[in-house]
Amino acid sequence: MHDVGYFSHRTRSTALSLSCGLLLLASAGCHRPPSPDVMATVNGKEIMRADLDKYYQASLGDSSQQPTPEQAEIVRLNVLKQMIEDEILQQRAAKLSLAASDEDVNAKLTEFKAPFTQEEFDKQLKQRNITLDDLRRDIRRSLTNDKLMNKEIYSKINITDADISNYYNAHKAEFNFIEPQYHLAEIAVTTTPPQQPGSIPAKPNEAEARKRIQALLNRLQSGEDFGAVAMTSSDYASNASNGGDMGFVGETALHSDPTAYDAISNLKPGQMTEILPIYDGTGPGRHVVAFAIFKLISKEPAGQREMNDPRVQQAIRQQLREAHAQLLKNAYFEVLHDQATVRNYYAEQILKNGSR
Repeated sequence: MHDVGYFSHRTRSTALSLSCGLLLLASAGCHRPPSPDVMATVNGKEIMRADLDKYYQASLGDSSQQPTPEQAEIVRLNVLKQMIEDEILQQRAAKLSLAASDEDVNAKLTEFKAPFTQEEFDKQLKQRNITLDDLRRDIRRSLTNDKLMNKEIYSKINITDADISNYYNAHKAEFNFIEPQYHLAEIAVTTTPPQQPGSIPAKPNEAEARKRIQALLNRLQSGEDFGAVAMTSSDYASNASNGGDMGFVGETALHSDPTAYDAISNLKPGQMTEILPIYDGTGPGRHVVAFAIFKLISKEPAGQREMNDPRVQQAIRQQLREAHAQLLKNAYFEVLHDQATVRNYYAEQILKNGSR
């Protein structure tokens, strides 16, 4: 009986030790990347080294000066952070069944290809070091993010008449025009199109931007509505959702760009300019950062504008809407990130190597 008890005790101890060892191994395994090529995981979804390398190389652009090893690591960490944030948004959109459809992607791709011949379009892909599948993926992710923001943010914003009244009473001086004002709308195409988090950064390309804006001008001259084209095709997100409406622009501000002033001041309400370049400064070393088409909605003389003016109400409503949307977006991103399970193995590896 003694022997049986002894061996029974030893068996239980061995089993317990083995069980604990397996648990420890399993626990340690949870903290290891599935493979050296996994840079991060978001709720178990892997972000691979190959994708990070592609986005990193694209972020360097045409710069002939290579970054130092430390600078390169910083850029890679920032790119990976964007990829993680984008993956969180994509997963949230999928959960809400908001992923962009093939029809959505095909329509946007057709719009992108419109200014180019097939040969020119293929050349653009080669210059950006991306494939057609890469472009389709980035279009899908961008459209999906837009649908998510419309559902989760913009649809929940309600600017009331009381909000408008309160703002007007607190900022009445803003609507006392000391000089003539031009109520403008714009459609703009940037030489470096805006990027969604995690998407491949495009290199500045003035020729491509000019082709794109020319295609939009052709559509306008064929009778398409200015506001509709602005909403679907303008690169300036700050006013694209409002049909490109810029609100009132003072005459002094227009004078800062003589070419734009000459073109706009000769318009009658309802007319639009030809394609105008937008520069990043005024000196001889300035560069074209965008091309724009402006539409004059109205020209207003100096004087106080009352709150019952529909244009005043529209300007206030848009300003309050955008400010509230930005606040909600910031909070939304933080909440989604808190709810996600994120492991940044790349960052962990940098810390580990740095401690040696």
